[in-house]
Amino acid sequence: QAQLVESGGGLVQPGGSLRLSCVASGLTFSSYAMSWYRQAPGKERELVAAITSAGGSTSYADSVKGRFSISRDNAKNTVHLQMNSLKPEDTAVYYCNARRDGLRVGSLIDYWGQGTQVTVSS
Repeated sequence: QAQLVESGGGLVQPGGSLRLSCVASGLTFSSYAMSWYRQAPGKERELVAAITSAGGSTSYADSVKGRFSISRDNAKNTVHLQMNSLKPEDTAVYYCNARRDGLRVGSLIDYWGQGTQVTVSS
């Protein structure tokens, strides 16, 4: 049974930093692209950052470019999201996602963590 467990959320003042971590188990971690999503109250879940299975390529939402950094350690089955210069609008529940192509053409295999709350407030 695949499982993703996030940690590192909390309350931080504007301008501060947090580092989120997601540890995966029960799957071949190095075969999965990993992403961080977030969902604020009353809003849809949005993609924040993504990294390819080998870690060679990353992408970011425009709203976090230059402030957030995604990285992974395939030896430790872990993906991180370093968040700097945090703003109140970054307040949300942050979710870890693992995704790879399924056996059927066009199908995907998706796993989600339970989420970790990030609150940016003075």
